[in-house]
Amino acid sequence: MQEIIKLTTEIEINYPELYKYLDETPLFISNSPQRDISTVDLENYLNTLKEQLQDHIKTHTKGAQEIASTT
Repeated sequence: MQEIIKLTTEIEINYPELYKYLDETPLFISNSPQRDISTVDLENYLNTLKEQLQDHIKTHTKGAQEIASTT
């Protein structure tokens, strides 16, 4: 849980353009409303956040490099 908080704080501070979309990142738990959130659910959510950040950095960096190379 601490790692999720740390990562979302990093995204909020350093990537506000990505942070606004975190509400749209679902935490898939299960089809059963009685089921509690498990460690596996949190790990999957953390991995999703990491992948989104990596993709954002990759696409942002690529775009920035292309702009710099044309100037």
